[in-house]
Amino acid sequence: MSHLHREARVRRLLEGAPPPVPPDLHADAVRHGQRLLRRRNAARRLMWLLLCAATVAFLVWTLTARPWVEPPSETTPPLTGW
Repeated sequence: MSHLHREARVRRLLEGAPPPVPPDLHADAVRHGQRLLRRRNAARRLMWLLLCAATVAFLVWTLTARPWVEPPSETTPPLTGW
């Protein structure tokens, strides 16, 4: 199909009457939008819950492990000068 044939076909489609819209299209779109919003809100709540759980786990780990404190020496220094 050449460019001119495609252009003529598109012009015929655009000049004609618009196709009829199904009567339940609006209700379907509203239900779909509400479902998307519920999923998005649930995902957002889950992410906040995971972030809070990770923060609590990190705080508990830092309070119990105290990674900023130098660990005690495992060996004794050599005895010299006896």
